[in-house]
Amino acid sequence: MLKTPSTPFEKVNQTPPQATVARLEGVRFRWKPKGPLVLDIEKLEVHRGEKVFIKGPSGSGKSTLLSLIAGVVVPEAGQVQLGEIDVTKLSGARRDALRADFVGFIFQMFNLIPYLSVLENVTLPLAFSKEREAKVKAQGETAGEAKRLLGRLGLSPDLQARSVTDLSIGQQQRVAAARALLGGPPLLIADEPTSALDFDTREAFIKLLFEECERADMTLLFVSHDGTLERLFDRSLDLKTLNRAATL
Repeated sequence: MLKTPSTPFEKVNQTPPQATVARLEGVRFRWKPKGPLVLDIEKLEVHRGEKVFIKGPSGSGKSTLLSLIAGVVVPEAGQVQLGEIDVTKLSGARRDALRADFVGFIFQMFNLIPYLSVLENVTLPLAFSKEREAKVKAQGETAGEAKRLLGRLGLSPDLQARSVTDLSIGQQQRVAAARALLGGPPLLIADEPTSALDFDTREAFIKLLFEECERADMTLLFVSHDGTLERLFDRSLDLKTLNRAATL
């Protein structure tokens, strides 16, 4: 079970600070040169400390938007910034390095490494990001911080040395969350992170994500089909409205 948050949950950052964590302007994207336009976004800004809920029907471009923001793909036109850096001007290798430092991902399919233990999966991002590794070491011993996050997310010490293949789907999803949070990257991107959790634990999971994001001064972009969660966030983005390609 998830641990009950120690303080009552309250919505935060109703007036977001001005520091921009992610910014898109004049962005157009299609998967193939002569294929249909998938995204057409005039402008989008996400500020430091915000908790943003992204909604839209299947095919509206939610996952593509996340890939653009994280620099996994680049647009055919327009600008995508992470912090002060225009990722569209970087090589693929430099985008990978920036993403390792700047973005924590909770993938819909988890992307855990089956031959690694729970603890090894959680600490894996530190092998690719010296910046995140330094943040963790500044807080103390690396394994200690990983175990703290796993404990907060409801995984007992006896589970932490096991292979991730020994865990339930819901437990694996929590491992993926701990991995994304470790080292406090500025931006946490969560793609359907509650899909494997039952109704009673979803809101508790979101509250814990919020607390950990606040603790590390992280910004959260959260995609979900579960509209009951939208009320918990600072604001929501509707891809049907934001993405002009969705109306073509």
